[in-house]
Amino acid sequence: MSRTQYKSHSPRHLALGAFLMQTGHHIAGWRHPEAQADAGSNFAHYVALARQAEAAKFDAIFISDSVGVRNRDLNSLSRTARADQFEPLTLLSALAAVTERIGLIGTASTSFNEPYNIARKFASLDQISGGRAGWNLVTSSGDGEAENFNLVKHLDHALRYERAAEFHQVVQGLWDSWEDDAFPRDKQSGRYLDPAKLHVLNHQGKHFSVRGPLNVSRSPQGRPVVVQAGASEAGRDLAARTAEVIFVAHQTFEEARSFYADIKQRAAAYGRTPDEIRIMPGIFPVVAATRAEAEEKFQVLQELIPVEVGVQLLSQMVSFDLSPYPVDGPLPELPPTNGAKSRQQLMVDLARRDGLSIRQTYLRIAGARGHQQVVGSPKDIADLLELWFREGGADGFNIMSPAHPVGLTDFITLVLPELRRRGLFRSDYEGRTLREHLGLRRPAHPAAA
Repeated sequence: MSRTQYKSHSPRHLALGAFLMQTGHHIAGWRHPEAQADAGSNFAHYVALARQAEAAKFDAIFISDSVGVRNRDLNSLSRTARADQFEPLTLLSALAAVTERIGLIGTASTSFNEPYNIARKFASLDQISGGRAGWNLVTSSGDGEAENFNLVKHLDHALRYERAAEFHQVVQGLWDSWEDDAFPRDKQSGRYLDPAKLHVLNHQGKHFSVRGPLNVSRSPQGRPVVVQAGASEAGRDLAARTAEVIFVAHQTFEEARSFYADIKQRAAAYGRTPDEIRIMPGIFPVVAATRAEAEEKFQVLQELIPVEVGVQLLSQMVSFDLSPYPVDGPLPELPPTNGAKSRQQLMVDLARRDGLSIRQTYLRIAGARGHQQVVGSPKDIADLLELWFREGGADGFNIMSPAHPVGLTDFITLVLPELRRRGLFRSDYEGRTLREHLGLRRPAHPAAA
């Protein structure tokens, strides 16, 4: 397969998502003096963040998820803020009522749900929010999650993605149960719906049997936006076939550009145009008025990481227990994982490329978990975002603030003015739906063809 170097294709500006992880993305961020330590169970905290991101004209907020407490080491677990969090659909539905324009993207696993339930929940969120919903489709990877759903371990990696592809097919079919004008609700004639506008799915596949129809009318934006985050071979293929937004982790611009070109090329093989997909890498920014001040801010957070917390974090990223190994020794050879293959490979590549010890590696990923990390002035941050956006590495970015709410505030007050000065980001919303924010077309109902 050839690798055409696609340039970013948005005619307007880069897309920005606010990735709202509880107290913030740095593993010790909850200890920051201005962090909201009880964020995992504080709804008012999320309301304030969502409204702040909306006032700044972000495309969307994003809530990740794990259906279980992944860290079983109670010593390290007791020293992080990762054990409690809201269920994303519940949280986003509540946030839909206190916001008006910003997109609402939440994670839901194909491994531990049924297609009808997911289709119904996201269709409902889309109706409640007026067309602002997005589904981050994941397959899950932690055995701690599997054990909460009658399994001793996850399904094989390849089988998870095969099942996810069919899962997506069913959900999309259910979202098209009704045409846009299927519900006239005409009191005078007494006709509530038009049966000719109903399409019963009757799906019979390898993994799912679903009759339909969905008992929620068609989305204000046609269908909720589908988001994915896989970067393994199976993940890339599924994303190229089905995703409209891709969240991804890269360490270098060359990795980002290669991934960008690969996905756009694969999409074409599935009859899709490059403009149907927005690629948004995660970016972990630590920003201050000067680079020296930013580096000082970052170092303060780094010094708050207990060794056992750092080792456990890296162990999760590589799906292998590193606690028996010398912390100042090299990353050992790792067995193949049935977990997140692309993230394990990213960690190994980082450690090997830069000659890092276990300690140095966990310090490197303590904030960004493998995503791009940039510490510097507003110009430094904007320079990196502009390079990736203009030179074919990204269509936008998922902003991963070190600590909430202070990190998001820093990005909004320091970096956004610089991006706007360069013509890279909007000053106001141009539309009302998530698709309009992202510049994605509204899908016509299949019957219209």
